[in-house]
Amino acid sequence: MRVLLLYKDYHPVIGGIENHIRLLAQGLRAEGVDARVLVTNTGPRTCHQTLEGVPVTKTGRQAHILSTPISLPFLFALRRQAADADIVHLHAPYPLAELAQLVLGHGKTTVISYHSDIVRQRRTGELYAPLLRRVLQRAALVAASSPAYINSSPFLRELDHKCRVIHYGIEVDRFFPFPPTACADAQNLRVRFDGRPLLLFIGRLRHYKGVDVLIRAMHSVNAHLLIVGTGPMDEPWQDLARSEYLADKVTFLGDCAEEECLAARAAADIFILPSTNRAEALGIVQIEAMACGLPVISTELGTGTSYVNMHNQTGLVVPPNDPRALAAAINKLLADPKRRAQMGERGRKRVREEFSSPAMVRNTIAFYQEAMELSEGDRP
Repeated sequence: MRVLLLYKDYHPVIGGIENHIRLLAQGLRAEGVDARVLVTNTGPRTCHQTLEGVPVTKTGRQAHILSTPISLPFLFALRRQAADADIVHLHAPYPLAELAQLVLGHGKTTVISYHSDIVRQRRTGELYAPLLRRVLQRAALVAASSPAYINSSPFLRELDHKCRVIHYGIEVDRFFPFPPTACADAQNLRVRFDGRPLLLFIGRLRHYKGVDVLIRAMHSVNAHLLIVGTGPMDEPWQDLARSEYLADKVTFLGDCAEEECLAARAAADIFILPSTNRAEALGIVQIEAMACGLPVISTELGTGTSYVNMHNQTGLVVPPNDPRALAAAINKLLADPKRRAQMGERGRKRVREEFSSPAMVRNTIAFYQEAMELSEGDRP
């Protein structure tokens, strides 16, 4: 089976979807599937690489408009590479790939992993909606990360008959047990912050991540907050911490290497994902935190965040945009170490059973096979 995976970016660009595609492509190739990746480059040149055993084409980028890379060579590369593929696997939203496949991809079995609705750019979303609906209708099957997202997305619920749930997977053994170096670095972090309870956020600092809500919640919390990641809101949120006189309780660590992130998870008492709207479809960082045995506090968005983090089981779920509710949940868990440990153990068990990389790859291969059978049935 030959599969072409399409998206805008790929490793080493940092992001949940980018890493998801990386793990999927590697896992597919390990199972004998000829998986290849077509994305755009961060610069103007087109390059062909083999990254960790995966053939990757990164086409030159001419512009970047409303979070969408524009690359004319992408269109030509898609036409050429799709001709040799049995399955073209789109990762949405990425309008350029969807438009290109709609125009150039006739006759190929197309599947879509639907990662998120477009939330913030309302006018752009209105222009994009007809294209997205057309592409979704033409696809043989659509994969979503949770039943909650299928039911709540205005695009997916009208096509629920062709939607399948495929959980995101992670390399579980990378996260626990912690290696000795991570344990030593974690101890150094605890000493650095005077042994105070440590709260952890990891992610791109984007508008919907809700870090501003978490910072304001720190007024009522006797702990120290570690923020790992960078992004468009980095400077505004650092300014917020200073203006709220919370700089002594909030530390921005910037982008951290994998080993540093692991040490931060080993040092932390609670992981927090305070996202504020549907742009947060699931939160892969939650899965990674749960794999480390951390209890999680997340928000109820009507998406998959509270599907992964089960309220009162693996952590707590609070309303979005509510610093008081978030602070109350943090304080409740900080006051109960035994409950935190129980939640962490349940979370680790849930990840091993439901969110492992091998399970994701097996389910994706079955998804491809079903899509090909459906496409064969539709052909005269």
